[in-house]
Amino acid sequence: MIRRSNGKKNGRGMRAAALLLALVMTMAALAGCGNSENVIGGGQSGSGNQSGAGKEDNSGSGNQSGQNTAQKGYVFTYNDVSVSMDAEAASLVAALGEPKSYFEAASCAFEGLDKVYTYSGFELDTYPMDGKDYVSAVILKDDSVATAEGVVIGDAKSKLESAYGTATSTTDTLVTYEKDGMELRFILSGDSIVSIEYVSQASLQ
Repeated sequence: MIRRSNGKKNGRGMRAAALLLALVMTMAALAGCGNSENVIGGGQSGSGNQSGAGKEDNSGSGNQSGQNTAQKGYVFTYNDVSVSMDAEAASLVAALGEPKSYFEAASCAFEGLDKVYTYSGFELDTYPMDGKDYVSAVILKDDSVATAEGVVIGDAKSKLESAYGTATSTTDTLVTYEKDGMELRFILSGDSIVSIEYVSQASLQ
């Protein structure tokens, strides 16, 4: 009986230590990009940080595609507003109207603030460059919005090839099409599309 009691205590102690370690790591990750952030409305959506993963500071390189605001690659259109990656964001945000929520935080990769504007069915992410904001990602959230090629969340994976042709890369959970310095990503669960992401490659470098 004594040995069994000690085992239970040790088990509880190990679980407590593991929970404490996880909490410390989470707090460190949240603090890693600086302290400056501001949330208005509903706050940051769950995937607002996806487009910034793995970015490096290229602000001094003079080779960012954000300098070119012409439409390129796969373009997302909402209420007659066409959004392409690396386009200057100010006029697009004004045309899209008041977002449901807004989030900003110090950029991990650039001088200034990364921003997330959440609208009905999608979010628009931006990165700063030379005092302006440029589109880093558009993430579709539900089937109320579709790609220009007519693909929506909930569609089967088989629809992608007829809409876009052969993918640049494919795994069990991700199908990616690359075009003009951007990526159009389809996240899968089984055979169904559960998320659609337009992502600037410039923001991933």
